[in-house]
Amino acid sequence: MNGRNTPIGRIIMSVLRTPQPEEAAVLSDLCLRSKAIWGYDEAFLEACRPALTLTADDWTDSDLQVATDGERIVGLAQVRGSGNHVELDKLFIEPEARAAGIGRRLFDWCVAAARRRGATVMTIDADPGAADFYRRMGAVDDGVVASSVIPGRFLPRLKVDLGSGTTA
Repeated sequence: MNGRNTPIGRIIMSVLRTPQPEEAAVLSDLCLRSKAIWGYDEAFLEACRPALTLTADDWTDSDLQVATDGERIVGLAQVRGSGNHVELDKLFIEPEARAAGIGRRLFDWCVAAARRRGATVMTIDADPGAADFYRRMGAVDDGVVASSVIPGRFLPRLKVDLGSGTTA
C-alpha cells in the first residue's frame, strides 16, 4: 500500500489489482474525467470517447491494472502489444487523486507488464499535458505521432528502453 497526501489533503491508500470486465463503464468514465483536467472542451472530449472506452477486447488483448482507494477505483493503466515493442495505451488518474503517487505506481506496473510481454521498448503516445509526467518517469522523446482521434493533431511520442532497465 502507498499512502500520500493529495492536493486536497486527503490520504489515499492505493492498492493495485486487475479490473473485471463489468467495470468497463466505470473505467471509461474515469478516463474521460482524467482527460478533462487538461482543459479540453466537451466536443473534444466526445471525440476522444471511443478511444477512451474500454471494451471486452481490452481484457483479451492487453494487460490492465487499477489502483483502488478502498472500493473506489482511482487509477487505470493499460499495456498493449507483443514482441519487442509494446505500448502504454492508457494511464489515467482520478483528478482529485493526482499527486498521490498513484501515477508512478501504475507506471512502474506498466514497465513490469511490458517486460513480462517480452518487450525491450515501451512507447507512449502521450497527451501533451501528460508528457512531462512520462519524462519524469524516465521516458525520452521519440518524435511525434498523428492523433488517431483528431485529424491534424499531433502527440508527443515517448519511449522507455526496457532492455537494460534504463531509458533509451
